Amino acid sequence: MSELPAAPEPLGVPTTDAHTHLTTTLDTTGLSAADAVARAAAVGVRRLVDVGYDVASSQAVVAHAEEFAAVVATVAIHPTDAAQLGDDFDEALRGIEALLGTTDRIRGVGETGLDFHWIKDNEGRARQRDAFAAHIGWAKAHDLALVIHDRDAHADLLDVIDAEGWPERVQMHCFSGDAEFARACLDRGAYLSFPGTVTFKANHELRDAARLTPRDRILVETDAPYLTPVPVRGRPNASYLLPHTVRFLAEIRDEDPDDLAAVLDANATALFGDWNG
Repeated sequence: MSELPAAPEPLGVPTTDAHTHLTTTLDTTGLSAADAVARAAAVGVRRLVDVGYDVASSQAVVAHAEEFAAVVATVAIHPTDAAQLGDDFDEALRGIEALLGTTDRIRGVGETGLDFHWIKDNEGRARQRDAFAAHIGWAKAHDLALVIHDRDAHADLLDVIDAEGWPERVQMHCFSGDAEFARACLDRGAYLSFPGTVTFKANHELRDAARLTPRDRILVETDAPYLTPVPVRGRPNASYLLPHTVRFLAEIRDEDPDDLAAVLDANATALFGDWNG
């Protein structure tokens, strides 16, 4: 395991990591869930949204949410997993559906969506669409936020969700589009969530999207242990590194970092509901 980066200067106003993976962070960094939550709190990241991607991880995020007041959970089959499940596809979907309604610590359905970067075959992409449609239905039926994974599938993703009907609250996790796609999502009422990739030098279009996102529709996330922000890019990521991205977003949007941190926190509450932490 790589040595963890030093903690950044604490935020002046607490905020929320709107998308992280505590179990995978443990596997990558050696941090326990308790360590990850405590380190985040020490730098002003007061709440975390722990995101499932298969049945086992979804069960784990629910356990974290029930153990830690600072954590809420979302549950799902990730689109790349959905494409590769084969004969286990229906059983996996039933496993996620069985979790819904079991605890009020589950606040979202996701991450779900389409990933055409890794999945090239028509059968796999069709299975992704079927899984995505099922997840959309669950979010609406249970009045939960829909957490969307979208990679190289912008138009197809909008086609699916437009056909199925948009839930009341939608997060475009790890937003990866340009200004035009940002406007298409915002016109449909979605929240755009920006991870450390917005700090990468080459991502000019992503920064354009971040600049135009209204204050009441912007979120920040780590997607830890992935997508570590500059200036610690290339090292393992965790929720305690979120202040780097918050301050970068504030700089490119010409906003006060403390003011933006408060806005990001309020938007997470609007999307996922209030929780202790």
